[in-house]
Amino acid sequence: MRKQLVLVGGGHAHMMILENISRFIEKGIKVTVIGPSFYHYYSGMGPGMLGGTYTPDDIRFATKDVVQKQGGIFVKDHVNKIDADKCLVYTESGHTFDYDALSFNAGSFVPIKESLKGAGNIYSVKPIERLMEASEKLKDIFVQKKISLSIVGGGPSSAEIAGNVWQLATKIRGHMPDIQIFAGKKFMARFPETVRKRVRSILSKRGITINETGYVKEVTRDTILLETQKAFATDFIFMAQGVKPSRIFEDSWLPVGPDKGLIVNKYLQSIKYPLIFGGGDCIYYKDQPLDKVGVYAVRQNPVLLHNLSAILEGEPLKPFNPGPDYLMIFNLGHGIGVLKKRGLVFDGRIAFIIKNYIDRKFMKKFQVIEKKL
Repeated sequence: MRKQLVLVGGGHAHMMILENISRFIEKGIKVTVIGPSFYHYYSGMGPGMLGGTYTPDDIRFATKDVVQKQGGIFVKDHVNKIDADKCLVYTESGHTFDYDALSFNAGSFVPIKESLKGAGNIYSVKPIERLMEASEKLKDIFVQKKISLSIVGGGPSSAEIAGNVWQLATKIRGHMPDIQIFAGKKFMARFPETVRKRVRSILSKRGITINETGYVKEVTRDTILLETQKAFATDFIFMAQGVKPSRIFEDSWLPVGPDKGLIVNKYLQSIKYPLIFGGGDCIYYKDQPLDKVGVYAVRQNPVLLHNLSAILEGEPLKPFNPGPDYLMIFNLGHGIGVLKKRGLVFDGRIAFIIKNYIDRKFMKKFQVIEKKL
């Protein structure tokens, strides 16, 4: 019987595997990819798409086409449970898949109360498709009237959303919204003051308010309520208060870390179930907890490709090396960025030009696969 490789998600950490599906097929291995969308959107360019710098086509990878053109099977579905003892994957639609090797790149999500899901004026920053919807809606709104727009969250995502909403309103020459970031007690708290000061300065010059008077206690369709009991009326809300790994692992009783991500060892392999691997935001790397940034998913690509092939063929596994300190560049809209690399920090157009070059190069590298097949 043919061995079976199942991939859950087509994100950054699975890109090289998707590129090389034909190699597995040629060895007689059946490859099934299960994902929630026919496309994978690059989150690093999401705020830029919101602001109109990029089109959806610029930032997406045609997962379904790449899989099917190489002889793999693509299933548009959500995985909701794993039976690791029986090597079975269960999906929301009721399908079951068995595997000889399984890899997760299931991403992360922004937790939102059930009562707010589907609300017409509340958008989470993930999945990226929600930013597409928000961009189109805001274009219409900005033409019609002036609104109050709130962003819940104090991290870099909130800064990028604020800057690119401002860009969007500027580009369409509509009514400029009143933009306020609800950042808890300290905006971008985990970053050095040199970074915080530059980001704050850029946003403040555009009239964007950063509220650091207390944490958000409750969000309704038209109100932001702080723990101090002070309430703010609002017309439109972005939820950017941080991401959490997929619930699949906890629901399946797999070993998880403090953030509920799948615990993996130095081989990106489950510490309890050796046939299960993972990368990106959905894992908790046991040896060195990693920030949830795309650079680590990209660095995990060759290791996952090698180790999935090795586990199926009985070959030695290869360890993952997180690598050196990574480059961070925040896109604050209007062609302006803030760059940090070790002790180097600067802002301006050059910072955005560098980010734009790196991001477009990354996308073109994998989008070209679609054209080659």
